[in-house]
Amino acid sequence: MNGSAQRPNNYKKPVAQGTVFMKIKAIRTRVFEWKGKVVPPQAHFCTNASDILFERGDAMGSFRFHGWLVVEVETDTGLVGIGNCALAPRVAKEIIDTYLAPIAIGEDPFDNEYIWQKMYRQSHAWGRKGIGMAAISAIDIAIWDIMGKAVNKPVFKLLGGRTKEKIWTYASKLYANDNLDLFLEEAQGYLNQGFTALKMRFGYGPKDGPAGMRKNIEQVRALRNLAGPDIDIMLECYMGWTLEYARRMLPKLAEFEPRWLEEPVIADDIEGYIELKKMGIMPISGGEHEFTSYGFKDLLERRAVDVIQYDTNRVGGITAARKINAMAEAWSVPVIPHAGQMHNYHLTMSTTASPMAEFFPVFDVEVGNELFYYVFKGEPQPVNGYMQLDDDKPGLGLEISDEYLSDFNIIE
Repeated sequence: MNGSAQRPNNYKKPVAQGTVFMKIKAIRTRVFEWKGKVVPPQAHFCTNASDILFERGDAMGSFRFHGWLVVEVETDTGLVGIGNCALAPRVAKEIIDTYLAPIAIGEDPFDNEYIWQKMYRQSHAWGRKGIGMAAISAIDIAIWDIMGKAVNKPVFKLLGGRTKEKIWTYASKLYANDNLDLFLEEAQGYLNQGFTALKMRFGYGPKDGPAGMRKNIEQVRALRNLAGPDIDIMLECYMGWTLEYARRMLPKLAEFEPRWLEEPVIADDIEGYIELKKMGIMPISGGEHEFTSYGFKDLLERRAVDVIQYDTNRVGGITAARKINAMAEAWSVPVIPHAGQMHNYHLTMSTTASPMAEFFPVFDVEVGNELFYYVFKGEPQPVNGYMQLDDDKPGLGLEISDEYLSDFNIIE
């Protein structure tokens, strides 16, 4: 029978064994706000975008994440996918409940691209970046969790599979501390655990003048002397410098051979990134506060960064992140997502664009990135600086933890 022959009237399209037909039945959102013990704010803790302003209180306050949004997407087959975001979680919850949930309910989660485009386009007037995109990310992550669970495969197997035996991770904390002994004691702890890459934060910026510059240099020098030449060191500014200040600092930092200088200026100052990159002194990284494949297309085409650092639960979810990975691979720009966490690790495992991943050590709640470990369970810990993802854990491999529920104010 050739391809143009008529099929019989009783013909039924073959269905692959194990195929799951389902629809999204409900979307539940909860905000987990931490009310337990918190490390008190410290002076010169981490430069940030508010440092340039006159501040009476904690300049880092608006950049602490002490609340987390958990999204559960339920299908009519009983499968539940878990998503999350940490940007303004109360607002993100309202966006999902009011605008996004009605768009996704009733759809087949395997039509994930269609659902993403529908959420993106119907919220385009107000949701292209920031909290609107973080809310889309949370639903999208949950949908990928469902797809993995439906076929009994980890998410990274749906994204291209294993491209590396295990994930090389770097220890990411080392916030600035005027007590250099404590700073170095923390760094030595990571080295003792087998980490071969460390990231530190600067405590001084433009308004601290030459004396602050000297303190920054002393801290980097102390870390390099402790770590030696065979350990990668990354330097984090968290948007706390100006272009003029960064131009002055880069030559002073060159001798310490950092793997990259992270977010030296605010995210919207793309020309600033371009100018610093053109200096050719050290790699410049960014993208933690950029959104969608369109935002990263701009960064790549303008050659603004040497390293891309999106966060999957901000950038548009896994659906958007995988497209950014493909673009970055074509431009030979490495992708090292912000914050680690399972939604990022699955993408890192599945692409050659990502040589390593960030890991936030578990501490008492301070900035808030570590809060992920208080909300969820199931994420593996690095061993000798490497993270392993299991081949037999379907979906993202996460569950909502009940261990610390009494330490949260939960908003439903």
